[in-house]
Amino acid sequence: MNINDFKIGQSCELKKKFTEEDVLLFASLSMDTNPIHIDKQYAEKSMFGKQIVHGFLSSSLISAIIGTKMPGPGSIYLNQNLNFKKPVYIGDEVKAIVTIKNIKYEKSIIYLETICYNTLNEITVEGEAIIKYT
Repeated sequence: MNINDFKIGQSCELKKKFTEEDVLLFASLSMDTNPIHIDKQYAEKSMFGKQIVHGFLSSSLISAIIGTKMPGPGSIYLNQNLNFKKPVYIGDEVKAIVTIKNIKYEKSIIYLETICYNTLNEITVEGEAIIKYT
């Protein structure tokens, strides 16, 4: 594929149900061992009432789409902003959708809308990414 194969409005989605094992593995890899994620008793006393998935773990589905599906291999992140709107709980299925908003064909730059939804179809993360397509 080349930059001319992409069109404004094109989108791709990916879904994943996040388990406690996913959260524990991410905590170990990222060194983010905040008890809100990994300690059930601590989380029950929090404002969320139960353990939540790391924001960067749930939003990593956005990176998975960009790196493997759309635009896919050859994508290089230049920028990503994320606004965390609602928590994702262990056991929730997250749906990430990436949509092309603009393309600078002459520079091979793609501007993307990036959104994640929880099991209740509520926005959990929204943002924008800028990708160089090589």
